[in-house]
Amino acid sequence: MKKLYALLSKGSLFALFSLAALVALSACSINPSAYATSLGAVSLSNAGQNSNNHSFSFPMIASPGIKACLRNATGYVKIIPGSLNDEMEVTVKGLAPNTGYDLFVTEIPNKPFGIAWYQSDLETDSHGNGSVEVRGIFDAETFSVSTGGPTTQFAPTHQFHLGLWFNDPKVPFKLGCEPGKTAPVVTPFNGEQHAGIQVLNTANFANNSGPLSKVHR
Repeated sequence: MKKLYALLSKGSLFALFSLAALVALSACSINPSAYATSLGAVSLSNAGQNSNNHSFSFPMIASPGIKACLRNATGYVKIIPGSLNDEMEVTVKGLAPNTGYDLFVTEIPNKPFGIAWYQSDLETDSHGNGSVEVRGIFDAETFSVSTGGPTTQFAPTHQFHLGLWFNDPKVPFKLGCEPGKTAPVVTPFNGEQHAGIQVLNTANFANNSGPLSKVHR
């Protein structure tokens, strides 16, 4: 019996040593490149998350003359930079209720506005509040260019400001936003190029340093 127990003990020890050796060999056989790739994937994932964690927010203010007819008109913008493009959230309050508006990126905030780029429509509810989300390039790289064509040609030009216009020119006229006018003022700031006057803009920033210039990806 003692001999049998001794043999079994030796066999168990041998099995344990064999198992340990196999584990060690397996550990040594890990592909270093696969391990590095795995770590790289984790790093890229974390970098993507970090790039989306910084946002830039700023107010939009009432355009000249608007306070006389919409004294509480205001807007708030939040831009969330992404790896490929940016998300812009625009929220407005104190505007005319149940009304359509048109959002543009502009070169300068007030007249004559410079180069302007149509972004989105926005609708207010019965309380004059509304919001819209737009995806595009809304940062320090935002620009337009015309290298030539049938209508115009201009060098790369940055547009760092925002403007919001009444979609229907009759609305601000009826609200009394155009004192002294005998007919609604018509501007080209909607899809039909037959819009009303501007209601909000970013003139709280300098002409050559609009809020979009503060956003970096």
